[in-house]
Amino acid sequence: MADKKRIVVLSGSGISAESGLSTFRGGNGLWDNVPVEEVCSAQAWRHHPEKVQEFFNVRRAQLRDVEPNDAHKILAQMEEDFNVDVVTQNVDNLHERAGSSKVLHLHGELTKVRPEDCCCERDGFSTEYVMDIGYRRVEMGEVGGPGKTQLRPHIVFFGEAVPNLEAAAALVARANVLLIVGTSMQVYPAASLYRFAPSDCGIYVIDPDPSAAASIRGVHIIKDKATSGMRQFRDIMSDGSSKGETLR
Repeated sequence: MADKKRIVVLSGSGISAESGLSTFRGGNGLWDNVPVEEVCSAQAWRHHPEKVQEFFNVRRAQLRDVEPNDAHKILAQMEEDFNVDVVTQNVDNLHERAGSSKVLHLHGELTKVRPEDCCCERDGFSTEYVMDIGYRRVEMGEVGGPGKTQLRPHIVFFGEAVPNLEAAAALVARANVLLIVGTSMQVYPAASLYRFAPSDCGIYVIDPDPSAAASIRGVHIIKDKATSGMRQFRDIMSDGSSKGETLR
């Protein structure tokens, strides 16, 4: 039996927006009302960790009350016919809840926490003491790990290294097809991952405003939101054609 075609998906907050989760950037985004440096930066955690903790407690509670949408579900279903790896900038767990079996989180996971002195450069970003807490709150004073230090969100704060970036680049480098969906391609270094795709890799972008993709040579544009765009992408992969607007 021939090997399945390998599809690597780069997903962003736009794929979860239709589930009711706020996007991070662009029109009514999560960060539009709260300065990012106040709630999701290494500096914020040092200066007012209680505010950061509460921000992510609220986000975690919000995640509990939403469900995967058709875009997440279609990606999971495509594993029947393709080898699908999802590299996501999202911290939600909607890809996993939809059934995707291979999901790499670039920016951490909302349902997990870790001691503040663990999973850092000093210990080689070891995940030994990372804990899945589901959707519950985390209070100041809750500690863990050998050093009994404060539990913090298992999130890559602005100003911190992205430890899964190298693994993500390696996945993209093996792709037969690269799909970019739900991301504005404005968040670096994640926005540069497409550059690791092989020269013969087909690149598709699903975005109602794909202007940021104009610089990608030969990209196939599906100008639509994530759910309806994923239906089109599934059909394209099923019949093996390259539909959509192609930018040269």
